[in-house]
Amino acid sequence: MNFVKDTSATLVGDPLQHFPSPPGATVLPNGQVIYCVWAPDVPLVRVKVLSSQRGRKMHILSLQRDSKGFHTGLDQVGKAGDAYFYYLEGKGSYPDPASRAQQADVHGPSLVVDPTKFSWLDSSWRRPPFRDLIIYELHVGTFTLEGTFRSACERFSLLNELGITAIEIMPISDFPGRRNWGYDGVLPYAPARCYGTPDDFRALVNCAHAHGLAVILDVVYSHLGPSGNYFSRFTPHYFNPRHHTPWGDSINFDSEMSGPVREFFLQNLLYWMKEFHIDGFRLDATHEIRDDSQNHILSEMSKAVHRNNGYIIAEDERNLESLLCNCWEGGMGFDAVWADDFHHTLRKTQTAEKSSYFADFDGSLAEALSVLENGWLYQGQISRRTGCSRGTPCRHLPPSQFVHCISNHDQVGNRVLGERLSQQISPPAYRVLSALLCLSPYTPLLFMGQEWAASTPFLYFTDHDIEVGKKVTEGRRREFLEFQKFSGFIPGETTPDPQMEESFLNSKLQWFESQKDKHAEVRALYTECLRLRRYIIPIPATRNNWSIHRLPWGAGAIHYRGRKADCLIVFDLMGGNAGNFDFGERRWSLIFSTEEKRFGGKGDIECTPSKRRIAFSEKGLVVLLSYVLQGSLR
Repeated sequence: MNFVKDTSATLVGDPLQHFPSPPGATVLPNGQVIYCVWAPDVPLVRVKVLSSQRGRKMHILSLQRDSKGFHTGLDQVGKAGDAYFYYLEGKGSYPDPASRAQQADVHGPSLVVDPTKFSWLDSSWRRPPFRDLIIYELHVGTFTLEGTFRSACERFSLLNELGITAIEIMPISDFPGRRNWGYDGVLPYAPARCYGTPDDFRALVNCAHAHGLAVILDVVYSHLGPSGNYFSRFTPHYFNPRHHTPWGDSINFDSEMSGPVREFFLQNLLYWMKEFHIDGFRLDATHEIRDDSQNHILSEMSKAVHRNNGYIIAEDERNLESLLCNCWEGGMGFDAVWADDFHHTLRKTQTAEKSSYFADFDGSLAEALSVLENGWLYQGQISRRTGCSRGTPCRHLPPSQFVHCISNHDQVGNRVLGERLSQQISPPAYRVLSALLCLSPYTPLLFMGQEWAASTPFLYFTDHDIEVGKKVTEGRRREFLEFQKFSGFIPGETTPDPQMEESFLNSKLQWFESQKDKHAEVRALYTECLRLRRYIIPIPATRNNWSIHRLPWGAGAIHYRGRKADCLIVFDLMGGNAGNFDFGERRWSLIFSTEEKRFGGKGDIECTPSKRRIAFSEKGLVVLLSYVLQGSLR
């Protein structure tokens, strides 16, 4: 059997310790194809190849099995574009677990892809420092009416004008059906075919870099989806029965024969970076990625990404500082974590919701200031909802390590009607929360359409087969019983069905809105806030030179102390408060107010810097600046 070791990998720290060749079908420099798949419980694996050449003849290639259960083989007549199945003796034919693309759906044949044919134009691209990121989360299928990788590119100039520096793309690993949030993916290496080809996704990244946007990819390593998941046909060792997740079998990162599994997913991160120029990752539900081994897989993943100068973010509900501490200090080494306490407490200040996790928050000014001072609220306190301790101290960690939001795909899509925050609270309240998000020292994340208060909902949608789809619909309605106070809506037969195409179509952004009336005013607010953040306000990289204050008359304040200027942000989350502020003998100038008429406000916040007095007739926020040296604001 001829065997050729792959020599194309150029990423740092990319040795194949277990797989004798990259998993899947690899096109060699001479155009031939080498196949490699791990199936230790299968005595013989064949590849059924349908040629991409004229006539599309089928041929069968028998793979050679080594002592560790890897099956490899060189197809000397293989070419990019070939369609293929793995035929497992005694079991049947299945798509490649490391498929780079699917011909039709996740149940059908995989495609051989040659990544070297794409012409990259981003050789001058340099990833911005993480502390400079302003992140915009989007779902490819609903970001535009067309819902494709290519059509997304048409909106990147608007994101650049807004002040965004990174887009975070919800999972694109191929999934069953024609629509999905992405968290039911079953082929971690294959971009979802309903959005376009692998080269179409490369074009998206190419275009994003041309517009100054880093690209962060959301990936799911806790489980695989329920339909089209054929991994266990190759070997049950891909999963660990000792661990369980709410969504499916737990990936095996720590038990018998876990080495090839760990490498399969570590290679997946490097694959996206090498072949698609991805800048970083958001790992979904890291609290459900179980690993009892000495070297936690999360630590290994962060090392692999950082060796290649990428970013890595965790979504984790535990509020653990260990996720953010350096690996050599015993931590996981992540750049940041989604810190949802900010969202929960600020939403509670405006809506008084009590369902589910909102029961752990009282929505007071003191609580909001605590989150602003620390990064998250729970640092070991007992959760009223669970009765257990939650969180660890975090005041010593850099503010950029906390990703804050007032909206994301979960906080919109996990509501019964997919309502956006802008549809639930008053315009002044939405303006103050939006400004506070953009102007706090933490890493801000916006969810697509938030910047113009989009009227479209973002619903949960799937396209499973009838049997699985019925379970999803029923399960969704059960889940909403916990959230039945949302909008006073009691879930029942009128709950939007995730399986209905309308749930997907109704969630598509209507971009024409962003230029019209009240929507344009909200966009103007976000644009100005992000301009202030990037060019005027001395956003700190550390815990030094800024402080959080509770003013005795019911307002809160953030005081930034810069080398050239001090900045004071005063906000009233409840409205109607008035009083004096005293932050040293300085001459302050008002440079921003959420109630300016250009943002849709009434212009009725009374701010008299010379008398150090502010009067809020409504909920609002103001920004004052004091230059250390003489100068002018441009």
